[in-house]
Amino acid sequence: MRLAIISHTEHYTNENGNIVGWSPTVNEINHLLDVFDSIVHIAMHYDTAPPLSTMKYNSDKISFVSIPAVGGTTLLDKFNVLWQAPKIIKIVFKVLKEVDCFQLRTPTGIGVFLIPYLTFFTKKKGWFKYAGNWNQKKPPLGYRFQRFMLKHQSRKVTINGHWGDQPKHCITFENPCLTLEDVNNGRGIIKQKHLKGQLSFCFVGRLEKEKGVERIIKAFTLLSETEKLKVKVVHLVGDGENTHQFEALSNNSGIHFIFHGALSRDGVFEVYKQSEIFLLPSTASEGFPKVIAEAMNFGCIPLVSDISSMSHYIKPHINGFLLNSVNTQNLMTYLQTLISLQEHEYLKLLQVQQKLSEMFTFSYYNSRIKNDILKSI
Repeated sequence: MRLAIISHTEHYTNENGNIVGWSPTVNEINHLLDVFDSIVHIAMHYDTAPPLSTMKYNSDKISFVSIPAVGGTTLLDKFNVLWQAPKIIKIVFKVLKEVDCFQLRTPTGIGVFLIPYLTFFTKKKGWFKYAGNWNQKKPPLGYRFQRFMLKHQSRKVTINGHWGDQPKHCITFENPCLTLEDVNNGRGIIKQKHLKGQLSFCFVGRLEKEKGVERIIKAFTLLSETEKLKVKVVHLVGDGENTHQFEALSNNSGIHFIFHGALSRDGVFEVYKQSEIFLLPSTASEGFPKVIAEAMNFGCIPLVSDISSMSHYIKPHINGFLLNSVNTQNLMTYLQTLISLQEHEYLKLLQVQQKLSEMFTFSYYNSRIKNDILKSI
C-alpha cells in the first residue's frame, strides 16, 4: 500500500544535496515503512540552511514532493496561503492519483482549503491527524474552521487526548517519538538518577514567549539566593527570533542558563539524560507535545501547563506537576516545591512515569494505524 502524507513540515536541502526535514516528523515517517510499502511526503521546502533539528529519510521508498512554503501570522501571510491554494491543490491532486490512501496533518494554514478539498472532491481513502489542542476554547478562526470540518465528516480523525463529547470517528492517538531501544535505554538512565543536591532543568521547543521561555527565566530570577544555590543549570534547547532577548534577560538572573540552539535528536536526548526536571509552561495551542514523553522516558519530572490533554497523562504529584494558572509567580512557586523534593519523593515519581513510555513508541503507533485506521477506511 502506498501512502501520501500532506503536511506543513519544513524541509531543506543540506550541503550534500540531500533533502532533510524536521526530525520528529521525518523519524515518524521513517517508521511508517513498517506499515506501508512506500510513502510520498508532500510538504514545504525552504531555501535556507537546515537547522540541526533536521534529518534525512532513511529509505528511498520515501519520496519528497515540494509545495510552496506558506504560512505566518500577518494578513499578507494569510493572503499568500490562499493565493498559492490552486497550485498546492494541483500538486496534491496529481500525487493522490498515484497512491492508495492519504494522511493530512493539521491544523495548518493549508488545512483551511485542503480539508474541504479532500472531504468533498476526492473519494481516495484517507484520514486526518489533528495535532493541536482539540479542546481549545477560543482557537484562532482557521483552527476553529478546521476542527469543525473534521468533526463533521466520515473519515477517521486522530486527536490528542480523550474527550467526553468527541465524535465516534475521532480517535484518541498518542504521538509516537520513541523506539523500543529508547525505552530500554531510558529505563537504564532512570535507574542511575538520584537527587544529588543541585537540580538540572530543561526546556525543549521554540524559544518564544508563548512557549513560556520568558516565564521560565523570570521565575528562576525570583527565587531567593539560597534557592538559587540548589539549581545547577537550566538547559534551553531550540531556536527563535527572540533568543538574544532571552539571553540578555538571563544574564542578571543569578542562574546558569545554557542556550543550546537547535540540536539533533541524539543531542536533545543527552540533555534529558543530564536533567531532573522538564519545563513547558506554555500557553500555545498544544496537543500533547512529543518532547514531554521523550523527557519522561529519560527520567525528567514534567512541570507543564494544564492545557489540552496534558492532564490525561500527567497526574499531579504522582508522575509530574501541572500549572493550573500559567504565570511567572505560580511557576516560581512550583520551582520552590521541586527544589525542595526529597529523594524518596523524586524516585517515586520516576517509577510511576515509566509506565507511559511504551504508549509513545513507534511500534505501538504502527499497530494502531493497522488496526484502528486501515481496517476501517
